[in-house]
Amino acid sequence: MDLGLDGRRVLVTGASSNIGRATAVAFGAEGAVVAVGYHRNEAGARHTATLVERAGGKAVVVPFDLGDEAAVDRGAAQTHRELGGVDVLVNNAVAFPGFPAPGEVFETAPAARMRESLAANLLGHYRLSQAVVGSMRANGWGRIVHVSSGLVEDGLPGSSAYVTPKAGLHGLTRTMSRELAPAGILTNLVMAGFVVGERQLPEALLQQVSAAAATGRTTEAVEVANLVVFLCSTANGHVTGELVRADGHFLTPA
Repeated sequence: MDLGLDGRRVLVTGASSNIGRATAVAFGAEGAVVAVGYHRNEAGARHTATLVERAGGKAVVVPFDLGDEAAVDRGAAQTHRELGGVDVLVNNAVAFPGFPAPGEVFETAPAARMRESLAANLLGHYRLSQAVVGSMRANGWGRIVHVSSGLVEDGLPGSSAYVTPKAGLHGLTRTMSRELAPAGILTNLVMAGFVVGERQLPEALLQQVSAAAATGRTTEAVEVANLVVFLCSTANGHVTGELVRADGHFLTPA
């Protein structure tokens, strides 16, 4: 199937590892020109860029701090200079707010943690989307995918600062779809499953999260990437405003 992505200009945030890297490489395999967005892991981003080019695409590396609006604008401006515009945006980056402190309960969770997570994991995505939509609108074609988590639907104790901004992306997706689809810009959201990636996790935890999926295993980053690439392609001409789970029907363990 021709996905119509050859030469398309793609920005993937959080592309220095895991889902972001797999997504950038998958776009490269379709002949896209990919801006590999990263925050702190420049070496990882440059490795991703090498993989994109090996796959058949072209790549540039662009720094982003989604918790800083001025930094978002600088990254977007650099991407436009390097690529000449953006046809596809994948808002994949996440700033994990950390785990609750020992003995912490809902009412003692620090508000600062929530504020920082909202800035990086919701407001940054919103601002970056605003910054790239202009070139899509000018071309009459664009694709945007936000990457989220099924925890928004299931909930998980102690995860308010992580889940709340992700839930905001769900509402943002639906609203952007209604606003932008008439301009030829389709907006969707993918809820990624539990991806082990390069992490070293206890065997007991791996067994627990594997058993929580109907498929009996964790999610591979490339499985999320393949769905994202399809939603961002010309093969998708009518799917917009959708919240799609790519997690093997994962149910968060109690």
